[in-house]
Amino acid sequence: MEPKKYMNPYLAGLFLGFVLLATIYITGRGLGASGGIKSIALYGVENVAPEHFENVEYYQDYTKSHEGSPLNSWLFYEIVGVVIGAFISGIISNRVALKLEKGPSITNKSRLIFAVLGGILFGFGSQLGRGCTSGSALSGMAVMSFGGIITMIAIFGGAYMFAYFFRKLWLNQEA
Repeated sequence: MEPKKYMNPYLAGLFLGFVLLATIYITGRGLGASGGIKSIALYGVENVAPEHFENVEYYQDYTKSHEGSPLNSWLFYEIVGVVIGAFISGIISNRVALKLEKGPSITNKSRLIFAVLGGILFGFGSQLGRGCTSGSALSGMAVMSFGGIITMIAIFGGAYMFAYFFRKLWLNQEA
C-alpha cells in the first residue's frame, strides 16, 4: 500500500493555530514541549538519585508547583498526546516503519550521531532560551511578544546559516 500524501500545510497551520488558541484560552498559556521533557528528566532524577533530588532546591520548587511529582505537569501529558497522536497519524497514513532516512552521501552511523548531537544541542538551547520553538516562538508570536518574534527570527536564521554547512549530509557530494 502506498503512503498517503501529507495534509495541506496551510490547512495544518490553520488547525495548529486553533489548537494554540484553544490552549491559551483553556490554560492561560501556550504550547511547549521542553517543559514536558524537563518533567520527564526530573522524574528520572527523582527515581535514580532520590537523595540528590531531595537536597536540590530547584527540584523541590518544581515539585511543589506540580503537586508532588514532576509528572503532574500538563506539559508532560501534552508530550504523551503528541506521541500517541503522531503514531495514530502514521497508522492512518500508512507511514509507520522503522527506517533511517538519510542522504546518499552519509553513513547510517554518521546520520545517527548527527541526529543525537542535534537533539542534545536543541534541548540545551531550549533551556538557555527558556523554551522550545513551540513555547518561545509559536506561542510567543501568537500573543505578539517581541521575544517570540526575535526567537523565531533567530531559529530560522540559524537554520539557514547551518543548512549550508550540513547540506552535504542530505545531498549528493557535488552540492
